[in-house]
Amino acid sequence: MTATAELTGGKRATLFHAGGRWVPAHGEALDVMNPATGRLLGRVVAATAQDVGQAVEQARAAAPVCAALPLAERQRLLLRLRDLLARDTQQLARLITAEMGMPLRQSVEAQVGWCAEVIEDAVAMAPDALADERTQQSVVRHPPVGVVACITPWNFPLHQILGRVAEAFAAGCPSVVKASELAPFSPLALAGLVAEAGWPPGAFNLVSGGPDTGAALVAHPAVDLIAFTGSTQRGRTVAREAGGSLKRVLLELGGKSPSVVLDETHLEQAVRATLESCFFNSGQICSALTRLLVPRRLMDDVAQIAEDVLRGERTGDPLDPETVRGPLVSAAQLDRVRGYLGLARAAGTRMLGAPPPAAGGGYYVRPTVCLGTDPWSRLATEEIFGPVLSVVPYETTEQAVTFANAGHYGLSARVWSADRDRALAVATGIRAGQVGINDSPFDGRAPFGGFKHSGTGRAHGVAGIRTFTEDQVLPLAPGGGKGTP
Repeated sequence: MTATAELTGGKRATLFHAGGRWVPAHGEALDVMNPATGRLLGRVVAATAQDVGQAVEQARAAAPVCAALPLAERQRLLLRLRDLLARDTQQLARLITAEMGMPLRQSVEAQVGWCAEVIEDAVAMAPDALADERTQQSVVRHPPVGVVACITPWNFPLHQILGRVAEAFAAGCPSVVKASELAPFSPLALAGLVAEAGWPPGAFNLVSGGPDTGAALVAHPAVDLIAFTGSTQRGRTVAREAGGSLKRVLLELGGKSPSVVLDETHLEQAVRATLESCFFNSGQICSALTRLLVPRRLMDDVAQIAEDVLRGERTGDPLDPETVRGPLVSAAQLDRVRGYLGLARAAGTRMLGAPPPAAGGGYYVRPTVCLGTDPWSRLATEEIFGPVLSVVPYETTEQAVTFANAGHYGLSARVWSADRDRALAVATGIRAGQVGINDSPFDGRAPFGGFKHSGTGRAHGVAGIRTFTEDQVLPLAPGGGKGTP
């Protein structure tokens, strides 16, 4: 039986995936809501601590098997999974749209399509990441770290899982994934595809549930490394709980990323690109550009461009091909975003809004631009995780850098200028893990992670795969820098 069959039949997932088998879970039944309607989509049964233990033990048994697989075979199995994802793209995209609300035409490309990229990047970077290194007297090997626990979010339920699991498996590690209870169904479908791809039993294990399930996974003594993606608040808890047993931790946390305009040359491009980044996935992306910093003299021009963009926004039913923005994921997230908009109104901020949602009954909020936001306010420094852009005016370049570095986050940023050398000088002054210049593309084979409270460690690229390895130093054969251990 596949997870997909279970879900489309009874709308109730009672299983978890461990050791290549579907096993009954024993926790409470959790409601999963359709964010587009606010109605019940289905239920998933949470994994108990005992269930988690069973999944971890299956991963522990698979650890030597995964480590012993030749890299070429691990690469082949990853690419086989990529091909199965491509085969089932439409089905998976519909499932993700139903559980977290991204418009279907965007889910096809971003929610499922981007999975192929993270798999291909892991396959391409693994040989360099895992190659032995030599010093004058030693060889440094990179054996797998062991069992990896992945706690992943709902905003990209498959992409975020595969961003961790593909790199871990490329390094020779089995994984136990705790998917978000808000979007559990597409991960269950993924587990069926992993089994179909022929991965060794126990190489990929999946449990569903909320914070208690995640805490049981973090606490399990057979887990060697925890890869957590989510809020900074929860990341602190994970790090604290993992510290008791000295588990290694990779944290990808929140962001409040600035988009800094230095001159008017690229103003329209900068405003439009920043708004698209801020509003995409209804603002539910940690690296979204959510602060636009512009010279004060350009504020009126920014307002005009923003008004033009907002007129073209269409928020509504994610199955409607005309929809540009879907709902937020949950009622709690809707309340959170409304709370921040209330702060803006109370401060007397000038607010520009998109047309009202074309659908009712779900967790919809209008994309909004807040003009003249105080750079030190909560609106400008806290992660909202919704389609709300704060526009902050500045007087000097030095002040722009100061405002860009305001707050506790440092995940991403972008700088816009006709003078690339000037843009690069400003970019190097921004405390963020990755800073783009003008329309430079995202590099999926470069390390990704944040400064300050945006996380610890790096995903993707050589650094990402090395995260899931140890460094083992052995002596070279007598005779200097040549030879074998």
